[in-house]
Amino acid sequence: MTYVAKKCGVCFQPPSIILIYKDDSKDKTRQRIMPVRNFSKFSDCSMAAEQLKNNPRHKVYLEGVSLHQLQKLYSLLKGHLGGESLAESLEKFQQEETIDPEEDMNKLDDKELAKRKSIMDELFEKNRKKKDDPDFIYDIEVEFPQDEQLESCGWDAESGEEI
Repeated sequence: MTYVAKKCGVCFQPPSIILIYKDDSKDKTRQRIMPVRNFSKFSDCSMAAEQLKNNPRHKVYLEGVSLHQLQKLYSLLKGHLGGESLAESLEKFQQEETIDPEEDMNKLDDKELAKRKSIMDELFEKNRKKKDDPDFIYDIEVEFPQDEQLESCGWDAESGEEI
């Protein structure tokens, strides 16, 4: 049997993850409610998302749902349990998922640094041009505008005379 995930959401009361999927063998659209147990405002969202995705009961249904989306749903649930509104939880999650270019990453702990690196890797893969892309150009030459005349360096001029 193959299941194609259509929508995935979160229900706050009772805490559960809801999946709307299509059953290809019967050509029907169905809803699956997966209760969230033993989850509090202090729980780790990524760990809970991995456990749900690897749960033998739900694994077949959640193949089409990314781990990132499940982490987001758990983050929204965690914010609700902490007393935050939906808008505040979404804003907080969005802020965690963006990288501030002015932030000094040397001061981050290993876990936060790994999270930032994975965000940068995802962004790189999303923006990367592959050979199969229709707007792929193999050898791009770009001339950058120079606002002022470049000064030659002393070591650069000397090495050119010796050769």
